[in-house]
Amino acid sequence: MLGYPSARELMAIDVRNDLFQDARQFEEAFAALRRDGYIRDIEAEWRRRDGRLIIVRFTVHQVSAAGDADWIYEAIVEDITDQRRLELQFRQSQKMEAVGRLAGGVAHDFNNLLTAILGYGELLRDQLSRDGQADLEEVLRAGNRAADLTRQLLAFSRKQVMRPAVCDLGAVVDGACGMLRRVIGEDITFTVSRLDQPVWVNVDSGQIEQVLMNLAVNARDAMPNGGTLAIDTSTSVIARETARDGQMPAGSYALISVRDTGCGIDEDTKSHLFEPFFTTKEVGKGTGLGLATVYGIVKQSGGFIWVDSEPAAGTTFWIYLPIVAAPDEPARDKDCRSPLRSGQETILLVEDEDGVRRLAGRILQRCGYEVLSASNAEEARLLHGERGLDIALLLTDVVMPGTSGPALARSLLAGHRALRVLYMSGYAERGLIEQTGFAGAPFLPKPFTPDSLAQRVRDVLDQPVAASKDARRSPIEGMRP
Repeated sequence: MLGYPSARELMAIDVRNDLFQDARQFEEAFAALRRDGYIRDIEAEWRRRDGRLIIVRFTVHQVSAAGDADWIYEAIVEDITDQRRLELQFRQSQKMEAVGRLAGGVAHDFNNLLTAILGYGELLRDQLSRDGQADLEEVLRAGNRAADLTRQLLAFSRKQVMRPAVCDLGAVVDGACGMLRRVIGEDITFTVSRLDQPVWVNVDSGQIEQVLMNLAVNARDAMPNGGTLAIDTSTSVIARETARDGQMPAGSYALISVRDTGCGIDEDTKSHLFEPFFTTKEVGKGTGLGLATVYGIVKQSGGFIWVDSEPAAGTTFWIYLPIVAAPDEPARDKDCRSPLRSGQETILLVEDEDGVRRLAGRILQRCGYEVLSASNAEEARLLHGERGLDIALLLTDVVMPGTSGPALARSLLAGHRALRVLYMSGYAERGLIEQTGFAGAPFLPKPFTPDSLAQRVRDVLDQPVAASKDARRSPIEGMRP
């Protein structure tokens, strides 16, 4: 336990000064021992022969007196270092989960506000003079920056919209490198290495590029006088017995390492590194969301991230992503869209946020649709009871007070099989998929623009009725505000 090669060397140490990291712990423990004749389950930091610290728990009692002043003590000492480390990691993961839920909730509510701000701004732009349009563009730019901030919060809470596709990780890294070279500056030596063969992972390539960008920016800031930034891609097979503290399942992983020769990170900072709004930068030089975003993207991609660093010794981030089978055919561009079209169908719009409901209704009416608006599921059922089969599309928020959007859709589809359904939410499509088990549910993320709303509505209305039957069969229940 202590690393001494012989009992002789162990017996020669000074317990107070050589063994106890904090001499006060020794004084307090043995003062109690002399007073009571025993001490039980005392924890302390002990120093091994090689200088490494361990946490021990010990119980000591007096056995007999060897003379007038000398007592014989019997001690039982247990090394609980790993146990305490796992407990600390568990508490940290609980804290990160709680903060993530808070961040996701804030982002959801903020996305509702941004939907109204950006949507009405887009509608106003066509009605203003050229000077007025220039002013409005500044408002829209600020709104879009705020939308980027909410996406970072959703990334940390693992609720942002992800569009994963099977791709070669080396190609993704290569694609990001041109941008990274411009970001880090000429005083930093930048190297990239990758395997000769493709390494296939199922990720959103744009989000992985965001991960690399955030890590590169942090590395640049840690090397104000220049240094080296190296990004390597490789593979790693993790055996059950070598997985880090049992937190990473055994298996084959693609590995990205991002290494810098900067100022390094101390242990206390490492314990807070991925928390949102935690930053060591000066006021005004960072939001504190960069590494929180990295953490969320990696976790949402099914991966794991670790950091190795010491003060003045540089930092290395290790990102593990599960390897998948090569794709059967090249991935298609998911962003390919048909030209924007309007229509004359009747749409049942259900949204509890007044500003978003009024905005969506106005946009759809301008596109020629008849819009029936409801602020909750009960109002929606009444409207559906009055108009029934006249309604072609249910456009509903996912999370609402009382009955959720998916539960409302299921109840209406039971008697109206031709009804098409489009969900919208300030959370991400991933949350809908996880709770419904149906990956094909049509979805519109907030904040949306007039164009994106009109286009998505038209896309869903133009689907054959048979394509929407799965939405009726899917068990989309259980979602709560």
